[in-house]
Amino acid sequence: MADIARITEVVEPEAKALGFDLVRVRLFKGGEIGDEEQTLQIMAERPETGQLVIEDCAALSHRISDAIDALEEAGEVLIEDAYRLEVSSPGIDRPLTRAKDFADWAGHEARVQLVNPVEGNRKSLQGDLVGIDGETVTLADKKSGEVSFALSDIHSAKLVLTDKLIAATRPLDTSGADEILEERED
Repeated sequence: MADIARITEVVEPEAKALGFDLVRVRLFKGGEIGDEEQTLQIMAERPETGQLVIEDCAALSHRISDAIDALEEAGEVLIEDAYRLEVSSPGIDRPLTRAKDFADWAGHEARVQLVNPVEGNRKSLQGDLVGIDGETVTLADKKSGEVSFALSDIHSAKLVLTDKLIAATRPLDTSGADEILEERED
């Protein structure tokens, strides 16, 4: 299995070199029925906008490919089998992966999956983000009311698509969206 921490060590400087913040690095199999190929998913954003345009994604994809290729030529293989590289903006219903995400998106609805249960054995929560204090996230859950839990206890979290979220995240530029290209790494 590939080491996500090591892949992140390689990817993050490439994102930063372009002025982007890394949101998420994820490696998963499939995506389509019967698809056994792995996908290396990289999400990044411009700090000032929270988005990337198509040209940004292409530039980051090329930098990441070049960095991984250089490591492979030097004898370090980050991902054993064939994989697909997917570079994107986090999107409107973005994953919440960093402490700053929970602060920046306070007041918006989120869906959170926890590692350990809270409030009467619940691992799934949904409601408005109250915010984060240190390493403790607070959410106004629709069923349990205000619930607090450790940031480290979050398995996954993402914003829920609402009218309020749409109003807060108007796209910068959608030109070229029909021309997205996919690169394959074999």
